[in-house]
This record gives sequence, structure tokens and C-alpha cells, in this order.
Amino acid sequence: MGVPEPNIPSQVGVFSWSWDAFDFHTATITYSELSKEFSRTYTQISVGITLTLMFRPFGAAIFGLAADRHGRQWPFIINNILLIIFELATGFCQTYEQFLAVRSLFGFAMGGIYGNAAATALEDIPDPAKGLFSGMYQNGYPFGYLLAVVFWKAFDEKSRYGWRVLFWFGAVPPVLLIVARCYMQETRVYQSRKGPGEISKTFKEVLEEIFFIVKGYWRRISYMILMMAVFSFTTHGTQDIYPLMLQNKYGFDSSGVTRVQVTGNIGGIVGGTLIGYSSQIFGRRLAIIAMCILGGALLYPYTFSSDSGLYAAAFFEQFMVQGAFGVVPIHLIELSPPAFQTFIVGTSYHLGILVASASNSIETAIGERYPLPSRDGTATYDYGTVICIFAACVFVVLALVVSLGPEDRGAALSGNNDNEESGRANPVDLNSPIA
Repeated sequence: MGVPEPNIPSQVGVFSWSWDAFDFHTATITYSELSKEFSRTYTQISVGITLTLMFRPFGAAIFGLAADRHGRQWPFIINNILLIIFELATGFCQTYEQFLAVRSLFGFAMGGIYGNAAATALEDIPDPAKGLFSGMYQNGYPFGYLLAVVFWKAFDEKSRYGWRVLFWFGAVPPVLLIVARCYMQETRVYQSRKGPGEISKTFKEVLEEIFFIVKGYWRRISYMILMMAVFSFTTHGTQDIYPLMLQNKYGFDSSGVTRVQVTGNIGGIVGGTLIGYSSQIFGRRLAIIAMCILGGALLYPYTFSSDSGLYAAAFFEQFMVQGAFGVVPIHLIELSPPAFQTFIVGTSYHLGILVASASNSIETAIGERYPLPSRDGTATYDYGTVICIFAACVFVVLALVVSLGPEDRGAALSGNNDNEESGRANPVDLNSPIA
């Protein structure tokens, strides 16, 4: 097939998700510095990450509902303004309590981006290319992670403000996204779906429609949340405390950690693109299951290699993890009712993450039961063993959940179907048996 050039909305959607991930990982890659700044353990610092994950569904629901009923543009702009405010505020935190409060608010703002950006990026892409561009969109997560690592390396120890500079810098690019979105029209799919008088519906009427969707399609929505919960465990379980493992278990310095992380995220970007494309040919579920099998097989070298082989293991492990995740955006969109795609996609994605929000705390807490010999009097732990066992279990569960779930590859996204009436029905049977 001929692959079209990505249009401006798709580019803005991809970059907005990329920078959303960057701003999230400004906290995950500065564990050590935050621990020293606020005189807290790694487990206590991980509470800030957990709170960010926990508040994301609220932002997803509110901004997703606004985007479905009033257009993508202004909810996107307001959402990014809040991201700027809370990312800046993190850099000014003076106490641990302030850090927790601000990262909670940041989580609310972060949650609104995913569904809106996914709709903006994918709605106007031709059907044969949706799998490919789904992978490219989801690649925003490892790409944002990669950017955070690279910029942290550039800023680390080069400013008297230390870790704070990374957060302040993270607030700048969303300004460019706001400017770009001001000059963009709504997607053609959204404009074709918007019926006369739809914008004038009252908030009560909108809530009634949401209640109808949830009541009528609760099995499908519950499945989407469960699937995203397990997906979230795969990414956070293999990534978030990986730098601690490299430092504590294998004595990597900051440069070594950066090289491994960059290698892994390049693998993730390649995997997301290729497997997203492959899912258009072989199916969404088969692509995900294959990545689970291969990802599980690579966990041992990923966590128990300390020589040059670690780079290859990191590349291919994240190839599998993000390869599976590259299927997620289009898979969720195809499973969602067209009139409420932004709301359902964003909310199910982040509710799933809410279920898995304690993954950081769980892994760090378990890791502290396996101390390693201290090199300089600082407590260190065997996080490699924890990551290996934890992620292996998650891969098995994800493969099982996906194998039992539905698939609607190629489902129409426009919602212009005779079966749809005022956003209350969908040509895809969302309440079909999960089998």
C-alpha cells in the first residue's frame, strides 16, 4: 500500500503525546536527586509518580467529554496551559508535601492529552495506514522518555538549580503546541460526525448519554480498562526503576545509564512503528500476543546482563514492549463508540493505568527486601530480580487477556452509520461477548 504523508493534525497529536511523556518522565529519571532534595526514600518519592498516575483518569474524563462535545481545539489548548503551569510549579517545590500536591495536579492535566491527541492524530489517516500511524503515535511515549533522558544528561550538573531546570524546560514546548493548535481546524471526521444542534446540548443531557454508553457497553469498556491496566504494568514495570537497577546492581554511572536508556528507547520506537504496521496485516491481538512471548523471553538478559550484551537486550526488550503498545491507540479507537471516542479512549486508557498506578511503589518496596552490598554506605537493592519476575508475570497475563478479548480491526471511525443515532449507538457491537 502507499503510505500517506502525516498531516499537520497528526504531527501535532504525535508531538503532544511525546511531550506529555517527557513531562511525566522528568520525575521518573530524577529519583536520586528528588530523594536527596526532600530527604525521602525511593519508595516515598515513588508515591509522587503513583499520584500522577492516579489522577490521570479524572483529566481524561473531563477533557475527553469536552473534546467529544465541543471540539478538539479548545480542550486541547486549555489542557496544555494547565500542563505548563504544573510542570513549572514542580520545579519550584521546596517540600515533599508540595511535590506530591503538584504532581497530583499535573496528573490531572496529563490525563486529558491522550484521547484528544490520539483522535487528532489518527482520525483523518486513511484506513490502510491506521496501524502504522497508531504505532507512530504511541511511539510518542518512548520518544518522550528518550528526550527526557537526553535533556537530563545535558542539564545534569551544569546548573546550580540541578533537577529543577529539567522541569522548567519541560514547560516550554507546549507553548508551541498551543500556537499550532490555534491555527488548525477540527479533523474532517469530527466535522462530519458533528450533528446540528449537538453543541447546544446541556451538561445534563451529555451525562445522560455517557450513562447510556456505560450501561449499554459496560463489558467492552471493562475489558478495555483491564487490558490497559496490564499494558501499563508492562511499561512501568520494565522502565521506571530500570535506572535504579543499573546504578545499584551494576554500578553504572549517569553516562552509562543514559546510553542504555537511549538504546532501549530507540528499540521501542522501531518496535512501535513496525508492530503497529504489522497489526494492520496480521491483526491487533496476534501482534500483541507475539510481543508478549518474545518480551518475556528477553527478560533474563534484560535484567541480568552487565556487559555489552545489555545494550542489545535493552533494545529488543523495549522493541517488544513498545511494539505491543504500538497497537493500542487504534485498537482502543476501533473498540469505542464513534461519538464518544475521545472520552472512552482516554478514560479507559487512564483508568487502566490507575489500576496499575502502584507499580512503582510495589517494585521499589519489594526491591528493598533484597539489599545489595553497599559501595559507599548508601543502601542499594537488587531491583533486577524484581523487574524480571514482575514483568514475566505481567506478560503472561497480558497475552491471556488479549487472547480472550474482542477485535474490531477496520471498524469505521467516522460514526456516519445508519445504526448510529445521536451518538447512542455504534456499528461495532461494544457489548459483544469477550471471546
